Amino acid sequence: MGLAYVCHQSVEEMRGFDPPPSPWRDRPADESLRLFEAMKNGAFDEGQTTLRLKLTLEDSKQDPVAYRVKYLSHHRTGDKWCIYPTYDYTHCLCDSLENVTHSLCTKEFQSRRSSYYWLCNALDVYCPVQWEFARLNVNYTVVSKRKLLKLIQAGIVDDWDDPRLFTLTALRRRGVPPEIINKFVAHLGLTVAQSSIDPAMLDAFLRDHLNVTAPRTMAVLEPIRLRITNYNELGFERADTTLKVKHFPSAGADCTDEWEIAFDEFIYIEQSDFREMADVSYRRLTLRQPVGLRHVNLTVEVVGVERDKNGHPIELLVNAKPVGPESKPKAFIHWVARPVRCEVRLYDKLFLHKNPEDPAEVPGGFLTDINADSLHVLSDAMVDASITRTALPLARFQFERNGYFCVDTKDVRLEEKKFVFNRIVSLREDAGKNV
Repeated sequence: MGLAYVCHQSVEEMRGFDPPPSPWRDRPADESLRLFEAMKNGAFDEGQTTLRLKLTLEDSKQDPVAYRVKYLSHHRTGDKWCIYPTYDYTHCLCDSLENVTHSLCTKEFQSRRSSYYWLCNALDVYCPVQWEFARLNVNYTVVSKRKLLKLIQAGIVDDWDDPRLFTLTALRRRGVPPEIINKFVAHLGLTVAQSSIDPAMLDAFLRDHLNVTAPRTMAVLEPIRLRITNYNELGFERADTTLKVKHFPSAGADCTDEWEIAFDEFIYIEQSDFREMADVSYRRLTLRQPVGLRHVNLTVEVVGVERDKNGHPIELLVNAKPVGPESKPKAFIHWVARPVRCEVRLYDKLFLHKNPEDPAEVPGGFLTDINADSLHVLSDAMVDASITRTALPLARFQFERNGYFCVDTKDVRLEEKKFVFNRIVSLREDAGKNV
Protein backbone atom coordinates (compact mmCIF):
# COMPACT_ATOMS: atom_id res chain seq x y z
CA MET A 1 0.00 0.00 0.00
CA GLY A 2 1.00 3.61 -0.42
CA LEU A 3 3.03 3.07 -3.60
CA ALA A 4 1.02 5.55 -5.69
CA TYR A 5 -0.74 8.87 -5.10
CA VAL A 6 -2.99 11.33 -6.90
CA CYS A 7 -1.13 14.54 -7.74
CA HIS A 8 -2.44 17.95 -8.83
CA GLN A 9 0.79 19.40 -10.22
CA SER A 10 0.59 20.78 -13.75
CA VAL A 11 2.84 19.61 -16.57
CA GLU A 12 4.80 22.86 -16.29
CA GLU A 13 5.42 22.28 -12.59
CA MET A 14 6.74 18.75 -13.26
CA ARG A 15 9.15 19.89 -15.95
CA GLY A 16 12.75 20.84 -15.38
CA PHE A 17 16.05 19.20 -14.59
CA ASP A 18 15.51 18.89 -10.84
CA PRO A 19 11.89 19.66 -9.90
CA PRO A 20 10.93 19.45 -6.20
CA PRO A 21 8.92 16.44 -4.96
CA SER A 22 5.16 16.72 -5.29
CA PRO A 23 3.45 18.34 -2.27
CA TRP A 24 0.86 15.52 -2.51
CA ARG A 25 3.48 12.76 -2.30
CA ASP A 26 2.50 11.78 1.26
CA ARG A 27 -1.24 11.85 0.63
CA PRO A 28 -2.96 8.92 2.43
CA ALA A 29 -3.57 5.89 0.25
CA ASP A 30 -7.33 5.77 0.88
CA GLU A 31 -7.68 9.44 -0.14
CA SER A 32 -5.71 8.81 -3.35
CA LEU A 33 -7.89 5.79 -4.06
CA ARG A 34 -11.06 7.91 -3.79
CA LEU A 35 -9.58 10.61 -6.03
CA PHE A 36 -8.47 8.01 -8.58
CA GLU A 37 -12.05 6.70 -8.70
CA ALA A 38 -13.20 10.27 -9.29
CA MET A 39 -10.66 10.60 -12.11
CA LYS A 40 -12.13 7.47 -13.68
CA ASN A 41 -15.63 8.91 -13.41
CA GLY A 42 -14.72 12.14 -15.18
CA ALA A 43 -14.66 14.51 -12.19
CA PHE A 44 -11.46 16.27 -13.29
CA ASP A 45 -10.39 18.16 -16.40
CA GLU A 46 -7.43 17.12 -18.52
CA GLY A 47 -4.15 18.13 -16.87
CA GLN A 48 -5.81 18.73 -13.50
CA THR A 49 -4.84 15.42 -11.85
CA THR A 50 -2.55 12.45 -12.43
CA LEU A 51 -1.78 9.20 -10.66
CA ARG A 52 1.95 9.02 -9.91
CA LEU A 53 4.13 6.16 -8.69
CA LYS A 54 5.94 6.73 -5.39
CA LEU A 55 9.45 5.62 -6.29
CA THR A 56 12.59 5.79 -4.19
CA LEU A 57 13.80 9.06 -5.66
CA GLU A 58 17.27 9.31 -7.16
CA ASP A 59 19.18 12.47 -8.01
CA SER A 60 17.46 14.61 -10.67
CA LYS A 61 14.60 12.09 -10.99
CA GLN A 62 10.95 12.38 -10.13
CA ASP A 63 7.95 10.15 -9.63
CA PRO A 64 6.65 8.98 -13.03
CA VAL A 65 3.03 9.48 -14.06
CA ALA A 66 1.06 6.22 -14.29
CA TYR A 67 -2.40 7.50 -15.35
CA ARG A 68 -3.72 10.79 -16.69
CA VAL A 69 -7.09 12.13 -17.80
CA LYS A 70 -7.73 12.13 -21.57
CA TYR A 71 -11.15 12.91 -23.02
CA LEU A 72 -10.63 11.13 -26.31
CA SER A 73 -12.86 8.74 -28.18
CA HIS A 74 -11.40 5.22 -28.06
CA HIS A 75 -11.75 2.90 -31.06
CA ARG A 76 -13.20 0.14 -28.83
CA THR A 77 -14.74 1.76 -25.75
CA GLY A 78 -15.85 5.04 -27.33
CA ASP A 79 -16.24 7.76 -24.67
CA LYS A 80 -16.76 5.32 -21.78
CA TRP A 81 -13.19 5.59 -20.46
CA CYS A 82 -11.30 8.80 -19.68
CA ILE A 83 -8.14 7.71 -17.83
CA TYR A 84 -5.29 6.17 -19.76
CA PRO A 85 -1.96 4.65 -18.67
CA THR A 86 1.36 6.14 -19.71
CA TYR A 87 4.20 4.43 -21.54
CA ASP A 88 6.24 4.33 -18.31
CA TYR A 89 3.48 2.33 -16.65
CA THR A 90 2.58 -0.07 -19.45
CA HIS A 91 6.00 -0.75 -20.96
CA CYS A 92 7.38 -3.02 -18.26
CA LEU A 93 4.03 -4.66 -17.44
CA CYS A 94 3.30 -5.58 -21.06
CA ASP A 95 6.81 -7.00 -21.39
CA SER A 96 6.27 -9.04 -18.22
CA LEU A 97 2.82 -10.34 -19.16
CA GLU A 98 4.03 -11.31 -22.64
CA ASN A 99 7.09 -13.14 -21.21
CA VAL A 100 9.60 -10.90 -22.97
CA THR A 101 13.08 -11.96 -21.84
CA HIS A 102 15.00 -8.84 -22.91
CA SER A 103 13.37 -5.47 -23.53
CA LEU A 104 15.57 -3.85 -26.17
CA CYS A 105 15.22 -0.09 -26.50
CA THR A 106 17.19 2.96 -27.52
CA LYS A 107 19.34 5.00 -25.16
CA GLU A 108 16.74 7.66 -24.33
CA PHE A 109 15.01 5.02 -22.17
CA GLN A 110 18.14 4.45 -20.09
CA SER A 111 16.94 6.97 -17.50
CA ARG A 112 13.70 4.99 -17.13
CA ARG A 113 15.34 1.67 -16.35
CA SER A 114 15.02 2.19 -12.58
CA SER A 115 11.24 2.82 -12.81
CA TYR A 116 10.92 -0.21 -15.15
CA TYR A 117 12.46 -2.51 -12.54
CA TRP A 118 10.76 -0.78 -9.59
CA LEU A 119 7.23 -1.29 -10.90
CA CYS A 120 7.75 -4.98 -11.72
CA ASN A 121 9.20 -5.58 -8.27
CA ALA A 122 6.48 -3.54 -6.55
CA LEU A 123 3.78 -5.67 -8.20
CA ASP A 124 5.80 -8.86 -7.64
CA VAL A 125 5.70 -9.90 -11.31
CA TYR A 126 8.38 -11.32 -13.55
CA CYS A 127 10.90 -8.60 -14.48
CA PRO A 128 12.54 -8.73 -17.94
CA VAL A 129 15.99 -7.30 -18.57
CA GLN A 130 15.99 -3.84 -20.15
CA TRP A 131 18.94 -3.37 -22.51
CA GLU A 132 19.63 -0.07 -24.28
CA PHE A 133 21.52 0.62 -27.48
CA ALA A 134 22.14 3.66 -29.65
CA ARG A 135 19.41 4.74 -32.06
CA LEU A 136 20.14 4.20 -35.76
CA ASN A 137 20.31 7.84 -36.83
CA VAL A 138 20.52 8.55 -40.55
CA ASN A 139 21.81 11.82 -41.99
CA TYR A 140 19.46 14.05 -43.99
CA THR A 141 16.33 12.58 -42.42
CA VAL A 142 14.46 12.12 -39.13
CA VAL A 143 13.36 8.83 -37.61
CA SER A 144 11.34 10.03 -34.61
CA LYS A 145 7.68 8.98 -34.97
CA ARG A 146 6.56 12.29 -33.48
CA LYS A 147 8.55 14.28 -36.04
CA LEU A 148 7.51 12.02 -38.90
CA LEU A 149 3.89 12.68 -37.95
CA LYS A 150 4.54 16.43 -38.13
CA LEU A 151 5.90 16.00 -41.67
CA ILE A 152 2.73 14.13 -42.66
CA GLN A 153 0.36 16.57 -40.97
CA ALA A 154 2.13 19.52 -42.62
CA GLY A 155 1.67 17.90 -46.04
CA ILE A 156 5.42 17.80 -46.65
CA VAL A 157 5.27 14.05 -47.31
CA ASP A 158 2.28 11.97 -48.37
CA ASP A 159 2.16 9.33 -45.65
CA TRP A 160 4.27 6.95 -43.59
CA ASP A 161 5.24 5.14 -46.82
CA ASP A 162 6.51 8.22 -48.68
CA PRO A 163 9.75 6.94 -50.30
CA ARG A 164 11.71 9.94 -49.00
CA LEU A 165 11.32 8.69 -45.42
CA PHE A 166 13.29 5.97 -43.62
CA THR A 167 10.33 3.99 -42.27
CA LEU A 168 10.16 0.32 -43.25
CA THR A 169 7.01 0.92 -45.31
CA ALA A 170 8.69 3.83 -47.09
CA LEU A 171 11.83 1.83 -47.87
CA ARG A 172 9.66 -1.01 -49.18
CA ARG A 173 7.67 1.30 -51.45
CA ARG A 174 10.89 2.89 -52.68
CA GLY A 175 11.96 -0.59 -53.74
CA VAL A 176 14.57 -1.51 -51.13
CA PRO A 177 14.59 -5.34 -50.80
CA PRO A 178 14.14 -6.67 -47.24
CA GLU A 179 17.39 -8.64 -47.42
CA ILE A 180 19.30 -5.41 -48.04
CA ILE A 181 17.79 -3.78 -44.95
CA ASN A 182 18.89 -6.82 -42.92
CA LYS A 183 22.36 -6.72 -44.44
CA PHE A 184 22.68 -2.97 -43.83
CA VAL A 185 21.67 -3.26 -40.16
CA ALA A 186 23.87 -6.33 -39.59
CA HIS A 187 26.83 -4.46 -41.07
CA LEU A 188 26.33 -1.56 -38.63
CA GLY A 189 25.91 -3.81 -35.60
CA LEU A 190 24.64 -2.74 -32.17
CA THR A 191 26.51 -0.19 -30.08
CA VAL A 192 25.87 2.22 -27.24
CA ALA A 193 27.94 4.92 -28.97
CA GLN A 194 25.72 7.56 -30.55
CA SER A 195 26.45 8.09 -34.24
CA SER A 196 24.81 9.01 -37.54
CA ILE A 197 24.98 6.98 -40.74
CA ASP A 198 25.24 8.47 -44.20
CA PRO A 199 22.49 7.12 -46.50
CA ALA A 200 25.19 6.59 -49.14
CA MET A 201 26.11 3.41 -47.25
CA LEU A 202 22.67 1.93 -47.89
CA ASP A 203 22.90 3.10 -51.52
CA ALA A 204 26.14 1.14 -51.95
CA PHE A 205 24.51 -2.07 -50.66
CA LEU A 206 21.58 -1.46 -53.00
CA ARG A 207 23.71 -1.01 -56.12
CA ASP A 208 25.71 -4.17 -55.46
CA HIS A 209 22.50 -6.17 -55.02
CA LEU A 210 20.45 -4.66 -57.85
CA ASN A 211 23.30 -4.89 -60.34
CA VAL A 212 22.90 -8.67 -60.37
CA THR A 213 19.16 -8.97 -59.63
CA ALA A 214 17.40 -6.12 -61.47
CA PRO A 215 17.03 -6.87 -65.20
CA ARG A 216 18.15 -4.13 -67.56
CA THR A 217 15.85 -2.23 -69.85
CA MET A 218 15.78 1.17 -71.50
CA ALA A 219 13.65 4.13 -70.50
CA VAL A 220 13.77 7.75 -71.61
CA LEU A 221 12.80 10.14 -68.85
CA GLU A 222 12.58 13.41 -70.81
CA PRO A 223 12.15 12.40 -74.46
CA ILE A 224 12.71 14.04 -77.81
CA ARG A 225 11.81 12.15 -81.01
CA LEU A 226 14.27 11.10 -83.72
CA ARG A 227 13.18 10.10 -87.22
CA ILE A 228 15.69 7.97 -89.08
CA THR A 229 15.28 9.28 -92.62
CA ASN A 230 17.17 6.40 -94.25
CA TYR A 231 15.64 3.61 -92.16
CA ASN A 232 14.58 1.60 -95.23
CA GLU A 233 18.19 1.52 -96.43
CA LEU A 234 19.58 -0.07 -93.25
CA GLY A 235 18.69 -3.63 -94.25
CA PHE A 236 16.17 -4.48 -91.54
CA GLU A 237 13.73 -7.14 -92.74
CA ARG A 238 10.62 -5.53 -91.26
CA ALA A 239 9.50 -2.05 -90.38
CA ASP A 240 8.74 -3.24 -86.83
CA THR A 241 12.10 -4.84 -86.08
CA THR A 242 12.83 -6.39 -82.67
CA LEU A 243 16.28 -6.99 -81.21
CA LYS A 244 17.35 -9.40 -78.47
CA VAL A 245 19.37 -7.92 -75.61
CA LYS A 246 20.77 -9.58 -72.48
CA HIS A 247 19.22 -8.72 -69.13
CA PHE A 248 22.59 -8.99 -67.35
CA PRO A 249 25.37 -8.23 -69.86
CA SER A 250 28.01 -8.12 -67.10
CA ALA A 251 27.53 -11.89 -66.74
CA GLY A 252 28.96 -12.37 -70.23
CA ALA A 253 28.37 -15.71 -71.94
CA ASP A 254 26.81 -17.11 -68.75
CA CYS A 255 23.77 -14.88 -69.21
CA THR A 256 21.03 -16.57 -71.22
CA ASP A 257 18.21 -14.30 -70.01
CA GLU A 258 17.24 -11.98 -72.87
CA TRP A 259 14.58 -9.39 -73.64
CA GLU A 260 13.28 -8.11 -76.94
CA ILE A 261 13.33 -4.41 -77.78
CA ALA A 262 11.56 -2.72 -80.65
CA PHE A 263 13.42 -0.68 -83.27
CA ASP A 264 11.94 1.28 -86.15
CA GLU A 265 11.99 4.57 -88.03
CA PHE A 266 10.96 6.62 -84.99
CA ILE A 267 12.90 6.43 -81.74
CA TYR A 268 13.13 8.60 -78.64
CA ILE A 269 16.25 9.77 -76.81
CA GLU A 270 16.86 11.93 -73.76
CA GLN A 271 16.65 15.66 -74.38
CA SER A 272 19.92 15.99 -72.48
CA ASP A 273 21.63 13.72 -75.05
CA PHE A 274 21.27 16.42 -77.72
CA ARG A 275 22.69 19.93 -77.78
CA GLU A 276 22.60 22.38 -80.61
CA MET A 277 25.57 24.25 -79.19
CA ALA A 278 28.20 22.33 -77.26
CA ASP A 279 31.86 22.63 -76.32
CA VAL A 280 34.51 20.10 -77.31
CA SER A 281 34.08 18.11 -74.08
CA TYR A 282 30.49 17.15 -74.97
CA ARG A 283 30.52 13.65 -76.52
CA ARG A 284 26.89 13.06 -77.40
CA LEU A 285 24.67 14.22 -80.27
CA THR A 286 25.07 17.73 -81.72
CA LEU A 287 24.35 19.35 -85.07
CA ARG A 288 27.86 18.38 -86.18
CA GLN A 289 28.68 15.36 -84.02
CA PRO A 290 27.16 11.87 -84.43
CA VAL A 291 26.42 9.53 -81.56
CA GLY A 292 26.05 5.77 -81.24
CA LEU A 293 22.84 3.92 -80.37
CA ARG A 294 23.19 1.14 -77.83
CA HIS A 295 22.43 -2.43 -78.91
CA VAL A 296 21.90 -1.73 -82.65
CA ASN A 297 25.50 -1.03 -83.77
CA LEU A 298 24.45 2.21 -85.48
CA THR A 299 25.53 5.83 -85.38
CA VAL A 300 23.16 8.68 -86.15
CA GLU A 301 23.92 12.21 -87.32
CA VAL A 302 21.54 15.16 -87.50
CA VAL A 303 20.41 16.29 -90.96
CA GLY A 304 17.48 18.47 -89.88
CA VAL A 305 15.55 19.84 -86.91
CA GLU A 306 11.78 20.27 -86.59
CA ARG A 307 10.82 23.07 -84.19
CA ASP A 308 7.72 24.32 -82.39
CA LYS A 309 6.40 27.87 -82.74
CA ASN A 310 8.84 29.04 -80.06
CA GLY A 311 11.83 27.62 -81.89
CA HIS A 312 12.41 24.69 -79.54
CA PRO A 313 13.44 21.37 -81.14
CA ILE A 314 10.62 18.80 -81.09
CA GLU A 315 11.98 16.26 -83.61
CA LEU A 316 15.44 15.51 -84.98
CA LEU A 317 15.87 14.17 -88.50
CA VAL A 318 18.87 11.86 -88.60
CA ASN A 319 20.74 9.57 -90.93
CA ALA A 320 22.00 6.27 -89.56
CA LYS A 321 24.89 4.07 -90.59
CA PRO A 322 26.64 1.03 -89.11
CA VAL A 323 29.46 1.59 -86.66
CA GLY A 324 32.80 1.06 -88.37
CA PRO A 325 36.45 2.08 -88.20
CA GLU A 326 35.64 5.38 -89.90
CA SER A 327 32.37 6.03 -88.06
CA LYS A 328 33.16 5.13 -84.48
CA PRO A 329 31.25 7.56 -82.20
CA LYS A 330 32.61 9.20 -79.06
CA ALA A 331 29.68 7.90 -77.00
CA PHE A 332 26.66 5.58 -77.10
CA ILE A 333 23.25 6.58 -75.77
CA HIS A 334 20.08 4.68 -74.87
CA TRP A 335 16.78 5.06 -76.71
CA VAL A 336 13.30 3.54 -77.00
CA ALA A 337 11.03 2.72 -79.95
CA ARG A 338 7.28 2.08 -79.80
CA PRO A 339 7.43 2.77 -76.06
CA VAL A 340 4.84 2.86 -73.31
CA ARG A 341 4.31 6.17 -71.57
CA CYS A 342 4.80 6.12 -67.82
CA GLU A 343 5.36 8.33 -64.80
CA VAL A 344 8.79 8.35 -63.19
CA ARG A 345 9.48 9.76 -59.72
CA LEU A 346 13.00 10.83 -58.84
CA TYR A 347 13.54 11.00 -55.08
CA ASP A 348 16.33 12.87 -53.31
CA LYS A 349 17.25 13.81 -49.74
CA LEU A 350 14.29 15.25 -47.83
CA PHE A 351 16.40 17.75 -45.87
CA LEU A 352 19.08 20.23 -46.92
CA HIS A 353 21.34 19.78 -43.91
CA LYS A 354 23.09 16.68 -42.65
CA ASN A 355 21.58 16.97 -39.17
CA PRO A 356 18.19 18.70 -39.54
CA GLU A 357 17.41 18.19 -35.83
CA ASP A 358 20.56 20.00 -34.67
CA PRO A 359 19.76 23.62 -33.61
CA ALA A 360 23.34 24.59 -34.43
CA GLU A 361 22.82 23.55 -38.07
CA VAL A 362 19.13 24.43 -38.41
CA PRO A 363 18.16 27.14 -35.88
CA GLY A 364 14.59 27.31 -37.18
CA GLY A 365 13.85 23.63 -36.58
CA PHE A 366 13.70 20.64 -38.92
CA LEU A 367 10.47 21.77 -40.63
CA THR A 368 12.33 24.80 -42.03
CA ASP A 369 15.03 22.64 -43.63
CA ILE A 370 12.97 20.86 -46.29
CA ASN A 371 14.62 20.26 -49.66
CA ALA A 372 12.18 21.66 -52.22
CA ASP A 373 13.81 19.45 -54.89
CA SER A 374 13.41 16.17 -52.99
CA LEU A 375 10.87 14.92 -55.54
CA HIS A 376 10.75 15.35 -59.32
CA VAL A 377 7.79 13.83 -61.15
CA LEU A 378 8.33 13.13 -64.86
CA SER A 379 4.89 12.51 -66.33
CA ASP A 380 5.92 12.02 -69.97
CA ALA A 381 8.64 9.42 -69.53
CA MET A 382 8.77 6.44 -71.89
CA VAL A 383 9.80 2.87 -71.19
CA ASP A 384 10.45 -0.06 -73.48
CA ALA A 385 7.16 -1.91 -73.94
CA SER A 386 8.73 -5.32 -73.32
CA ILE A 387 8.86 -4.86 -69.54
CA THR A 388 5.18 -4.10 -69.12
CA ARG A 389 4.44 -7.84 -69.02
CA THR A 390 6.50 -8.20 -65.84
CA ALA A 391 6.04 -4.70 -64.34
CA LEU A 392 4.04 -5.79 -61.29
CA PRO A 393 4.14 -3.73 -58.07
CA LEU A 394 7.65 -3.77 -56.53
CA ALA A 395 9.22 -5.30 -59.66
CA ARG A 396 12.73 -3.83 -59.96
CA PHE A 397 14.60 -2.84 -63.11
CA GLN A 398 17.77 -1.08 -64.13
CA PHE A 399 17.00 1.71 -66.59
CA GLU A 400 20.22 1.94 -68.58
CA ARG A 401 22.19 5.12 -67.81
CA ASN A 402 19.43 6.34 -65.48
CA GLY A 403 19.46 4.16 -62.36
CA TYR A 404 17.47 1.47 -60.58
CA PHE A 405 13.68 1.74 -60.41
CA CYS A 406 10.72 -0.21 -59.06
CA VAL A 407 7.02 -0.24 -59.85
CA ASP A 408 5.05 1.80 -57.30
CA THR A 409 2.68 -0.09 -55.01
CA LYS A 410 -0.05 2.55 -54.64
CA ASP A 411 -0.50 4.60 -57.80
CA VAL A 412 0.14 2.04 -60.53
CA ARG A 413 -2.97 0.94 -62.48
CA LEU A 414 -2.06 -2.18 -64.42
CA GLU A 415 -5.52 -2.65 -65.93
CA GLU A 416 -5.33 0.91 -67.32
CA LYS A 417 -1.71 0.49 -68.46
CA LYS A 418 -0.73 3.30 -66.10
CA PHE A 419 2.80 2.58 -64.93
CA VAL A 420 4.54 4.50 -62.15
CA PHE A 421 8.22 3.90 -61.38
CA ASN A 422 10.06 5.07 -58.26
CA ARG A 423 13.80 5.55 -58.38
CA ILE A 424 15.41 3.26 -55.82
CA VAL A 425 18.94 4.57 -56.25
CA SER A 426 20.99 6.23 -58.96
CA LEU A 427 23.85 4.51 -60.75
CA ARG A 428 27.38 4.99 -59.50
CA GLU A 429 28.56 8.46 -60.38
CA ASP A 430 30.60 8.56 -63.57
CA ALA A 431 32.71 11.69 -64.04
CA GLY A 432 32.16 11.55 -67.79
CA LYS A 433 28.49 10.67 -67.98
CA ASN A 434 27.29 14.26 -68.45
CA VAL A 435 29.70 15.20 -71.21
